[in-house]
Parts: sequence; structure tokens; C-alpha cells
Amino acid sequence: MKLASLREGRDGALAVVSRDLARAVRVPELARTLQAALDDWASLEPALRDVYARLCAGQAPDAFPFDPARLGAPLPRAYQWADGSAYLHHVELARQARGAELPPSFASDPLLYQGGSDTLLGPRDEIRVADEAWGIDFEAEIAVVLDDVPMGVSPQAAASHIQLLVLVNDVSLRNLIPAELAKGFGFFQSKPSTAFSPVAVTPDELGAAWDGARLHGPLIVRWNGRCFGSPDAGRDMTFDFPALIAHAARTRALSAGTILGSGTVSNRDASRGSCCIAEQRARELAEIGEARTPFLRFGDRVEIEMLDAAGRSIFGAIDQRVVRYAGPDPGE
Repeated sequence: MKLASLREGRDGALAVVSRDLARAVRVPELARTLQAALDDWASLEPALRDVYARLCAGQAPDAFPFDPARLGAPLPRAYQWADGSAYLHHVELARQARGAELPPSFASDPLLYQGGSDTLLGPRDEIRVADEAWGIDFEAEIAVVLDDVPMGVSPQAAASHIQLLVLVNDVSLRNLIPAELAKGFGFFQSKPSTAFSPVAVTPDELGAAWDGARLHGPLIVRWNGRCFGSPDAGRDMTFDFPALIAHAARTRALSAGTILGSGTVSNRDASRGSCCIAEQRARELAEIGEARTPFLRFGDRVEIEMLDAAGRSIFGAIDQRVVRYAGPDPGE
């Protein structure tokens, strides 16, 4: 099943989307928003699946053409957006670039930070930044959307709480990060609004690519039309999603609608490219002594997508342009 949120009101209007991403249908009689569906997922999922089956069979008379430009994020406002760093190789490269060693605990204790969940972006929303000097970077990731997770859940039990998967562009302002981390209190200004794929999909849609803990397959990143990287999301993932969920729920329950990210997808095989510019720059620094790849500039375009074995888009594409933010509009 594939679900999206039409850009209506602050929390969107839930729509069921066909497998081929061609048609969609509203379902206000079941749930007005995706959050409402997640709040009552056990009882509403079967009815939503019935709608999906009819839609895919061409038996939904109220269906309309699917247009990603009409969408917000699947959850335009989430109760929680938490992002991990499950690919230890990415962490190694990032720390190596700034001359920091990797603490031994990183191999056994996942990294996790609390992101801003009040202004999540749709797949065609602009990346608005005031200053190129802040070091604008994309970060392509996978994320899971959860139902209610009890505190202290085990990794084995955590897997059953994964109800949806999405793609993510977790934009970073690299040149603001060092000063923020030096304060010892984590990211804030260096992490602007995060963008999400057009649709969220249930795990069964992924077939053999989903093993219950990891999503396998290339995560494709295009920068100004050229492929920048296509690392396999299931490879070199030190901490799988159940492990991340259990870590996040160690001391508190997680509410339905929590989005939990993998962190930047990264493979040790450099021939697969990268899912962020910082990683490419770290490789350049190690190999030639200087980072030559620039960060994003105003006007640049970033696309993030994953295809199935037949070459069809699974989640639709995140497709964003970087624009200069000139300040609030009058009256805001």
C-alpha cells in the first residue's frame, strides 16, 4: 500500500496512491490525515488496503491523476522526527575529515538526535537557505514510520512496529555544525527542514528488498541531473531499524507517527558514490589532501529516488531546488 498527503491545511489530506504512482483517491470516510490513520492503524489498515486494491485494479471511480507537486510530506507535522547514524562508515569519514577519532562505543551504541518535526517538507518543496557560505548539503536516507512503541521494547519486538517506509533528504548546513557541536548540546540551526518522498509505503510493497530490518537496493542521488551516488541501503548498515527503535525507546515510549531515520546511507565501496557531499569531500581530503567538491549553490537541483527490480519508482522522487531565502514575507 502507498499513502500520501495532499497539501491541504497544516496536516494534509490523506490519499491512497496506486502502485504505479499514476492515480490517487481521497479517503476522508476512513481518516482525514495520515496521522489519524496511524493513531488507529490496527483497525483502519484493512479498510485502507481494500481501497488500495480497488485503486490498483482500476475500480476507484473517484480516483484522480497523481501529482507530486500537490503533496506535502506524508506527515507534514510529525509528533517526532528522530534521526540516527546507522552507517558507521559515514561517521568514520566525517570524523576523519575533521581529525577526530571514532570512539569504540560508536560500534555498539547507536547515534541518535532529535530533529525538527514541525515543518517537514514535501517532495517538491524548495530548499530555502539564506547564505551559501553555510555549506548546504543533501543527505539521502531511509526512514521508518512507527505505530505506538512501548518503552523498553526489544529489537526483536520492535520490528512489528514498523508500519511505513519513506525516503528522506535531511539537509545539513555543514559549516554551522562544528560550532554547534562544540557547545555540547547537539544540532539545531545546522539542521533546517527535512524533506520526504511523495509516498510512504507499507513494508509488503518492497518484496524481497525488505528483510524486516533493512531495505536493500540502490538509493539514487542525482545532483543537477548527474548521478552523484547509488549506495545500497541494505549494505554496511551497522545498526538495523529494529536496533534503532529499541535504542530510541530505551527510556520512553514512542508515539504513533514517530519517524525514525537511518542517517546518511553509505557504502565502503567508493565506486557506489555518496549520498551526501560531505562524504565525497572527506574521501578527497584523504586521497588528494584537499576537498574539491563544492557544497550546494543557489539554483542547484537534488533528486533522490529508489527503483524496484523492474526499474519502477517505489516512493516517487524527492526533487528539490536550492533557493536564496530573502527573509519573511510582509505580514508573516
